[in-house]
Amino acid sequence: MPGVIMISTAMGSHGPRVKYYLKTGPGQSSFSVAVASEPRVLASSMAARDLNRRAPLVIDWVKLNHEALARFWSVGAHWMNDEVQTFIASLRKV
Repeated sequence: MPGVIMISTAMGSHGPRVKYYLKTGPGQSSFSVAVASEPRVLASSMAARDLNRRAPLVIDWVKLNHEALARFWSVGAHWMNDEVQTFIASLRKV
């Protein structure tokens, strides 16, 4: 999938989510998708055209990987780099 997905661990007061950017760099627009068995867009600063094109792909990807993403959100902050790399490699692709 073209673009960049940021997968974070627990931070702030929100629940598990991933953030999608069309490209890297400061000031890029993005949207967030809830990590859940039925993911949905939670927030967006992206143009509607780009959001409508990319969100279904990200939502499908989160559906495929929601259990692993939720586990990473909960405990991933304590993982060593090799564990993070193994996690990333294990994620299923759409």
